[in-house]
Amino acid sequence: MSSRKLACVRTGRDAAAAAVEIGGLVKRYGRTAAVDGLSLTAASGAVTGILGPNGAGKTTTIEICEGYRRPDAGAVRVLGLDPIRDARVLRPRVGVMLQSGGIPPSVSPADYLRLLSRFHASPIDPAALLDLVGLAPVARTPYKRLSGGQQQRLSLAAAVIGRPELVFLDEPTAGMDPQARHATWELITRLRAAGVSVILTTHFMEEAERLCDHVAIIDHGALVAAGTPGQLTGTVGQLRFRAEPGLETDALLAALPPASAAKESPAGHYVIEVPGAVDPPLLAAVTAWCAERGVLANSLRIESRTLEDVFLELTGKELRA
Repeated sequence: MSSRKLACVRTGRDAAAAAVEIGGLVKRYGRTAAVDGLSLTAASGAVTGILGPNGAGKTTTIEICEGYRRPDAGAVRVLGLDPIRDARVLRPRVGVMLQSGGIPPSVSPADYLRLLSRFHASPIDPAALLDLVGLAPVARTPYKRLSGGQQQRLSLAAAVIGRPELVFLDEPTAGMDPQARHATWELITRLRAAGVSVILTTHFMEEAERLCDHVAIIDHGALVAAGTPGQLTGTVGQLRFRAEPGLETDALLAALPPASAAKESPAGHYVIEVPGAVDPPLLAAVTAWCAERGVLANSLRIESRTLEDVFLELTGKELRA
């Protein structure tokens, strides 16, 4: 992607106002509650991540905020407005990037953005935007012939062409190669710097950890945790090593400082968690314990708990449909 600045996005809004406010939101499909009493707030001018397993209710929640679905109960305010009742006023102020679809297969990126620009009072120049998202070389290529990552970047360009105050990004980097993913992260960072509020869903925990000012983790349609990535991961230090399967982790725990935890997951892979940072005495205690039992600790490394660790702790490790 180009390094061109995104100086053309609106700024100067009230930073204290919430971009999105959700209270007691409920949406049912038959007997299934896709969203079940969800409440959360996304701050203005910030990047807010909504994380959850498949079927957790993320996309339904976003679609209600975008005005595409009606809630069964609860209240939703987007930029202080009702997304259904105030749709005509709200739509020019909001950009939406869908997971997939919505773009005619035979249209080129240049023609599509040129068409979209006519629906906005002060759009970003389509040619400049194509350059910004790295699509200038394929500006005349039909959408159906673009790669998955290029299609995603065109959807992203379509979401921001109208200089929105708020952008909804549903899985923005799905299908992108590492270079395109990092370039998209850079663009999202520029949006935030320009004062644009961003709401994104993602399955990439590294993406959320890098980009988000605030993260909400939902499961089974309800909020299970919320905070900054730092607040959610806390100050837990980790020591990981590999050894023969079946070590007595309870005995190992007895050699560690109070409030520590030790587990084997998966077989032969051991994780020790301690409050605060891993220090030399802890490292010595673990290696001494292993040496006393004739165990060779391989691939020993010191880490901090990640957002993915927290996500799996809260939502489980079982596969979701």
